[in-house]
Amino acid sequence: MTPRRSTRLPGGWILWLLVPAGLLLFGGANAHLAYVAFQSQPDCVAHVKDTSDGGGYRAAKSAC
Repeated sequence: MTPRRSTRLPGGWILWLLVPAGLLLFGGANAHLAYVAFQSQPDCVAHVKDTSDGGGYRAAKSAC
């Protein structure tokens, strides 16, 4: 009987630690981004409020 060769990579257990750690980091970063996006409320900025001048930028729908 011939001995079987192992098809496992040396140090393969490292991948079992790095892949879930990377996924947790990715998920945590996205969760933080979503949290900051929903919690931040930008202050009102100065902008043109009437359309009579025709050349300035103005907010599409002003909340101020």
